[in-house]
Amino acid sequence: MNYLLIEDDDDHARLTTRSLEREVGAPCIDRIRDGESALQYMRSLAANPHAHRPSMILLDLKLPRISGLELLSEIKSTPALRRIPVVVLTTSDAESDRNEAFDRHANAYLVKPLDFEEFRNMLRSVHEFWSRWNRPTSDI
Repeated sequence: MNYLLIEDDDDHARLTTRSLEREVGAPCIDRIRDGESALQYMRSLAANPHAHRPSMILLDLKLPRISGLELLSEIKSTPALRRIPVVVLTTSDAESDRNEAFDRHANAYLVKPLDFEEFRNMLRSVHEFWSRWNRPTSDI
């Protein structure tokens, strides 16, 4: 399973990457640091039908330049990208953010736990669900 992590905070990105590597082995994890760069990357994926797409996008909401919510709308409104699961991974537990993310077709909304062990367990569970139990379409 290959992940695209869209996260501007270096510490959060490091924790996410290390947790996934420690909990599930060495999955492929690519990272983009801001919404504008992520939008350019996603548009290039959409334009190239042979491009290797991520199995899942882990998306922070609070991104510089273009917000995670704007990026989510763009991904889910683009036919070539909309089937890629987008899991919001954020510190915000605000109901308005959750509602807005689901209105824009997020596949899941996860609030980053403050406890490192809980964070690792959460990522292990996410990986197991999406890689073992979920049955994606063949074009992801």
